[in-house]
Amino acid sequence: MANKEKQKKKKQKKSAATRAQVAEVQPETRETRQVLMLKAKERGIKNFRVLNKDELMHVLAEGITQQEIDALVAGAVKRWKSGWGSGKPRNKAK
Repeated sequence: MANKEKQKKKKQKKSAATRAQVAEVQPETRETRQVLMLKAKERGIKNFRVLNKDELMHVLAEGITQQEIDALVAGAVKRWKSGWGSGKPRNKAK
């Protein structure tokens, strides 16, 4: 009986240690879109609000040039503007 209790305590210690390691890693990898948007704002990236989470992560990555950032933002702005329609007058219901 004492042997089983020792093994159980060992497992609990191991699982607590692994949970602590996972807790340290998760905050860095799981940034919300809101946090990424704030970082983009601090870096002075224009039109950061129309970027999706993947684009924000790419824009904020180290080693990316300003030309790549501008191209990515331009694509996102084009995508955003296309959702507003062509501006044709609509028929009103009578």
